[in-house]
Amino acid sequence: MSGGEIRGVLYDIDGVLVTSWRPIDGASSAVRELRERGLRRAFLTNTTSRTCAEIGKRLQSAGFEIDTGEIVTAGRLTAEFLRRRYPGARVWLLNHGDIAEDLAGLELVEDRPDVVVIGGAGTEFTHRALSRVAELMLDGVPAVAMQGGLTWATDDGLRIDAGAYLPGLSAAGNAEIEVVGKPAPTGFRTCAQLMGLEPAEIVMVGDDLHSDVLAGQAVGMSGVLVRTGKFRPGVLAAAITAPDHVIDSVAALPELLSTSGDAV
Repeated sequence: MSGGEIRGVLYDIDGVLVTSWRPIDGASSAVRELRERGLRRAFLTNTTSRTCAEIGKRLQSAGFEIDTGEIVTAGRLTAEFLRRRYPGARVWLLNHGDIAEDLAGLELVEDRPDVVVIGGAGTEFTHRALSRVAELMLDGVPAVAMQGGLTWATDDGLRIDAGAYLPGLSAAGNAEIEVVGKPAPTGFRTCAQLMGLEPAEIVMVGDDLHSDVLAGQAVGMSGVLVRTGKFRPGVLAAAITAPDHVIDSVAALPELLSTSGDAV
């Protein structure tokens, strides 16, 4: 494993541990085994349709022994970012799903916002709503994206996510949109701090080559790409930068860390 001794694992959730909230074969036992070995962990997800508490309950129902405090969502990251960068700001949120619990303390408004927050894509991303984002940006209102993922996996195929809209909105609004969640480095560094580790001591496990694995490697983590969820062979074959490791699923992670000779 590149980067020296591995002391922690950072897991993506959707497509790595579960697909449409059904557990991937062997995932729960692999997560439990690595926990029993003493590796620290956190769960970083671009999910913006559910709160940390809801995700924790879903994972527990799927057989995973996980505490809510170990889950870091794009919503949680964005709330912390907004409190720091735009304290007291009036926020207009365009997002699929109710995550108000994780945005406690923010003033969410429909009119005269001080900042626009773009969450996960869904039916709310209408022509009218997206046009309003661009218009507000042209009027000088800053825009923040909870995450920049292009797609997510479901039982019946891929779905386009917010990242697919951001370049067009940025061009139409004539301003940059700051991204907080994956693939931006903020989320990865926040998780490292949460785990009390340096990035080089962490392995990032994901099904998205660019948003999960290569983004983790860019901040100094070791990257492991799994062939589940949104994984597509053509994306891997076309990549200019390779992941540090590729495995069939997270179920193979304990063996990988054992054979690498540097896990605790």
